[in-house]
Amino acid sequence: MHAKAGAMIAVIALLSACASSGSGSGGSGATAATSPRPIIRKPVTRPARNPQLQVIPGLEGVIGANEGQLTRTFGAARLNVWEGDARKLQFQGSACVLDIYLYPTTNSREPIATYIDARRASDGKDVDRISCIRALRRR
Repeated sequence: MHAKAGAMIAVIALLSACASSGSGSGGSGATAATSPRPIIRKPVTRPARNPQLQVIPGLEGVIGANEGQLTRTFGAARLNVWEGDARKLQFQGSACVLDIYLYPTTNSREPIATYIDARRASDGKDVDRISCIRALRRR
């Protein structure tokens, strides 16, 4: 019987501790809800890097290109995703989906294409990158 009573007291103590935690200022918490603190985020600064460029014959003109050059070649990107200082542009046609990954380098002011993936739009299976580039350039 004493073991059950001790366990109940421990549970009640834990629950009361959770219920009493609030704003931490001893107030009702209403002030915190009406005047939220601004979130200040520092810009991400990363050291300059030189990512390895994908070297496959036939990718010239795409690898090393910036966003403007890629848009002129393939049209508007279907997706334009930033992840830190890196970027992914996605172009799609009936034949394939082309993902181009851009990273800043010590020699470029803006991110440049360093890697390319290509897949079929229908089932996501890998396709030849160069064939996909040719198909999307014809649009």
